[in-house]
Amino acid sequence: MLGQEARAAVGRFWAPVVAQLARAGVTPDMVTVTGTLGAMAGAVLLIAHGSLFWGAFTVTLFVFLDMLDGALARARGGGSAFGAVLDSTCDRAVDAAVFGALVWWYTGSGGNRLLALLALLGLVLGVLTSYIKARAEGVGIPCDVGLVERTERLILVLTGTGLTGLGLPHAVDVGLWLLVAGGAVTVAQRVVAVHRGARGEAAPAASTPAR
Repeated sequence: MLGQEARAAVGRFWAPVVAQLARAGVTPDMVTVTGTLGAMAGAVLLIAHGSLFWGAFTVTLFVFLDMLDGALARARGGGSAFGAVLDSTCDRAVDAAVFGALVWWYTGSGGNRLLALLALLGLVLGVLTSYIKARAEGVGIPCDVGLVERTERLILVLTGTGLTGLGLPHAVDVGLWLLVAGGAVTVAQRVVAVHRGARGEAAPAASTPAR
């Protein structure tokens, strides 16, 4: 719900930087990969080892960097099909790194298996949320509904993680519980939207289940 607005706001804020990057020959794909690698490093090297505040802070910085790719693509005359697929793939990789890092920490030194389970459920629901939309649009059914999309997921998990790192009790607990509840609602919303959009029609003959 907030993703497009967030990207637009970041794009406006960093417009001068985007112009400089475009003149320097930096491509959107370079920005995407850099943001992805930085965010994954912050998750794996910091969050997974208990440095929750600095891990969340680092991931957030690189996620904002990744949001520049769309603005840079427009500044260079438009994006590419490969860039769109790369961006979506890298988003999934960052999500997996963040939630996987929390699972690693809370099944180890963090010592809280319930939070590890919630993080795992958050990852699974996020994957389902993205997959339903991609699969629906692949067979021509719009699926733009959802209470908790990727931007909201990251806000909840990174805010909760960062505040816990600063010593605020149960902040990550609240963030993960809200994320799981909202993620379950979002999956249900998208299934209902696809059911309504399909109107009983058969899937296109060329369409096969994704593996």
